[in-house]
Amino acid sequence: MVLIIRDTMKSIWNDDGRKFQAESLDGDIKTDVLVIGGGLCGILCAYMLKESGIDCVLVEADKICGGITNDTTAKITFQHGLIYHNIIKKYGLEKAQHYYISQKNAFEKLTELASQFEDDLMRCNSYVYSMQDRGVIEKEVEALNKVGCRAEFCTDTELPFQVSGAVKVENQAKFHPLKFAYAVAKDLKIYENTKVVELAPHTAITNRGKIKAKKIIIATHFPLINKHGGYFLKMYQHRSYVIALKNAANVKDMYVDERMEGLSFRSYDDLMLLGGGSHRTGGTGGNWAELESFSKRYYPNAETVAKWATQDCMTLDSVPYIGQYSKSTPDLYVATGFNKWGMTSSMVSAMILTDLLSGRKNEYAHIYSPSRSIWHPQLAINIFESAKGLLKPTAPRCPHMGCALKYNRQEHSWDCPCHGSRFDENGKLINNPATDDMKR
Repeated sequence: MVLIIRDTMKSIWNDDGRKFQAESLDGDIKTDVLVIGGGLCGILCAYMLKESGIDCVLVEADKICGGITNDTTAKITFQHGLIYHNIIKKYGLEKAQHYYISQKNAFEKLTELASQFEDDLMRCNSYVYSMQDRGVIEKEVEALNKVGCRAEFCTDTELPFQVSGAVKVENQAKFHPLKFAYAVAKDLKIYENTKVVELAPHTAITNRGKIKAKKIIIATHFPLINKHGGYFLKMYQHRSYVIALKNAANVKDMYVDERMEGLSFRSYDDLMLLGGGSHRTGGTGGNWAELESFSKRYYPNAETVAKWATQDCMTLDSVPYIGQYSKSTPDLYVATGFNKWGMTSSMVSAMILTDLLSGRKNEYAHIYSPSRSIWHPQLAINIFESAKGLLKPTAPRCPHMGCALKYNRQEHSWDCPCHGSRFDENGKLINNPATDDMKR
């Protein structure tokens, strides 16, 4: 049974109420590894480190899973859009195979854990479809089969419209992300409402005390340090929207358009989760209006019982950054840039970083190295957008790097088109990489 959501601006994962609470840090402590960021990625990193016998502490500035994890549609799949054809084209077959194997291993580990920790895990098929371009679908089917994944081309789907083609991968999964994350977090050393305000070598200074650590992992969605790694150039953020529909024709499987601006579909219980209306953060797009319009056309008897939005860090080559934060920071690590596929990529991060911090070689780490080449066409776009935001002479400005903020009328927020920070109407920080509230 799904409860009717009274606050329709929150995701459906909040229905059951909060079932996790941790204390705040009180004074100075020491640990082997500090994980900064309490989303699914940070929680899985802390869990895997603990399982390897490493003393680990996780700190979260607010409440765990209060950010992007709370707003996901929670599709567990190694079918990440049309990525395999693109990786073969950019990097060759071997690297595409390594990406596939690492994501498949993460999928298997994540679903194994989920089957232990919660009862909402459901197996299903995953589809990436195209409305107009049969050719790109055929190329992806070929690429998936080359890397060792069984995939098939099809045109018959559960969708309420005809597609030119779809890539079908069987035996993927979906679940309730908060139930899972809270269950995994239950026995970890976690401090909530503990904000890191400054980082020094082997030390994190928080608003509630210092934490000494031999190694530090930054899992804060968008990395919070500008002077190392160049993540403000290597990534941008993309905002997308979801509505939960009651009395719609639910789908058994999961669907996503091959276009970034397209629609996605999955069901949970008796609700259809319809996603789309996306755009670069600080830009314009269809928002919820596009989804409502689609619903009225194809599901005329449906009722919207919840709606929410999320945003994702997009990398230059569509592959996450996981590993050493930069060449000049040997004891600092990062996991970021999941390109809308945060479920398996969170587990990939936990598996790779646990190996690296345990002194073990991970044969897939080189694929995700944050120090790999930045020479991709997206870099020029990111530089252009940053320059535009910096040179625009309007106020208010983002405290992250000084870009002009743009008012988001749909969500009543101030959004940064350069790097994706967001603030509410009163200037309170909503999304990083900014670490401070907006000043008018």
